Amino acid sequence: MSNELVFRKSSYSGQEPNCVEVAHIPADFRKSSYSGVGQNCLEVAELPCGAAVRDSKHPTAGHLPFPAVEWDAFLTSTRTSQP
Repeated sequence: MSNELVFRKSSYSGQEPNCVEVAHIPADFRKSSYSGVGQNCLEVAELPCGAAVRDSKHPTAGHLPFPAVEWDAFLTSTRTSQP
């Protein structure tokens, strides 16, 4: 996997010099190891610049991306706060 996202000008930006750029996020979501055995799960995907999470019950509703620094801090906090 590449370490960078590849951005392109959005087709909705028109001819203006100030435009919106978008990048495809190639993500293979998997069930989080912290979700247990139930069907209500959190899914996680590794991204070139961090990670993303989504609700397994509504996978087409979108995802929440996190930059690598924030994701690492979250994992560290989660791992150190377990009993």
